[in-house]
Amino acid sequence: MSGVFVHEKALCESDEVGDGTRVWAFAHVLPGAKVGRDCNICDGAFVETGAVLGDRVTVKNGTLVFSGVTCEDEVFLGPNVLFTNDFRPRAAIRKGPGALVDTVVRRGATLGAGTVVVCGVEVGGFAFAGAGSVVTKDVPAHAFVAGNPARRKGWVCECAERLDEALHCPACGLDFVEIGADKGLTRA
Repeated sequence: MSGVFVHEKALCESDEVGDGTRVWAFAHVLPGAKVGRDCNICDGAFVETGAVLGDRVTVKNGTLVFSGVTCEDEVFLGPNVLFTNDFRPRAAIRKGPGALVDTVVRRGATLGAGTVVVCGVEVGGFAFAGAGSVVTKDVPAHAFVAGNPARRKGWVCECAERLDEALHCPACGLDFVEIGADKGLTRA
């Protein structure tokens, strides 16, 4: 894999890793994982066969990305983020590939440190889950969620700043409009 940096103490077994990606010490990328360009997979992270990471994804230390998880471009996974992929796991029951439940994290979303994402959800574009959140249902685009279970506490901009009541970003000046309670926001 030319153009990919793999630390001497990392294990990158996938042949589908994009140029500019860095895999740091004690990280493990299994064969069949798909990793885009310019990703940063930090110490102790695990990316399983069947997981998909888009371009410019950050996977911080200790994060576990299991089969069936897709993170689109520019997703940020904070330290110790954990995805699940099976609603009814049992050690003694072997399940076929169709038994796992997919999860999608849309472009630009952030999952803060220690976030747990229960399988079968979609995290909308540019959404933001606060540290320690337990995401059990879909998160609308640009929603800021926190807690256990995670609930919407407000809205965030593409730059990650909280939006005011008029859905305006005081930091970068972007304005947004709601596209439906379940869908979230889009630029005005």
